[in-house]
Amino acid sequence: MSADLLAIWHEADPARKCAQLAALGNGSDRPDLAALAAQPLLGPQQLSPGRPHKPVLVSPREVPRRGLGTDAGRAALIHAIAHIEFNAINLALDAALRFSGMPEPYYADWLSVAQDEARHFSMLSTRLGQMGYQYGDFPAHNGLWEAAEKTADDVLTRMALVPRVLEARGLDVTPQMILRLQQVRDVETADLLKIILQEEVRHVAIGTQWFAHLCRARGLDSVSTFQQLIREHGVRLQGPFNIEARSAAGFDPAEWNACGDGDAALETE
Repeated sequence: MSADLLAIWHEADPARKCAQLAALGNGSDRPDLAALAAQPLLGPQQLSPGRPHKPVLVSPREVPRRGLGTDAGRAALIHAIAHIEFNAINLALDAALRFSGMPEPYYADWLSVAQDEARHFSMLSTRLGQMGYQYGDFPAHNGLWEAAEKTADDVLTRMALVPRVLEARGLDVTPQMILRLQQVRDVETADLLKIILQEEVRHVAIGTQWFAHLCRARGLDSVSTFQQLIREHGVRLQGPFNIEARSAAGFDPAEWNACGDGDAALETE
């Protein structure tokens, strides 16, 4: 089953990747969590998971900004979120396949996140199709995956800077997206984002749980360690913060209050 997980990480076709994840664990074949804990499946040189030829990747500044008053503008927003979710599939798989020596529930958690992210991507892809578009029709940037590459050498840094910075940013910005979509009467997309927001709280909470576990194991204070990593990696977070969602995800207010005010150095949008 470990070989199957590696094949899913390498799978470039989004529909096949999502289908494979949906089937993961069905029947008698279940992921061997003990094997994942004993030996990483991804080596230091394996930094590029499977991805399709499109969308074309550009710098964040080159991604066009479109208003939500048109179908094309709303489709561009859905596409941008779908791209984040596709990267999040690979990020969750990467967290399970790259870092050995963690308790078995760690691997179960991240494989479950990968399945959730695949379902989110499929929902958004279906919505794009209803609007006459498909994934790959708009350019996108690779900032989220670049963050994975920068944190590939240490699971504690990965837990701090990907789920607890980049993915947590989604908790802050998604409510405003939902409101804007409701204002232009795109109830279908708004309802999808409500589902995604609710489930992303759990994903960020999983990152928080394992970050705290690693801090305890290494004799570190979790709040000061998070603040130190934020400073070392030049990350500044921009409010307003979704206090309710961040609290539900296990954040201590001191963790983001001391992070400064400005744009995050590692963008999620």
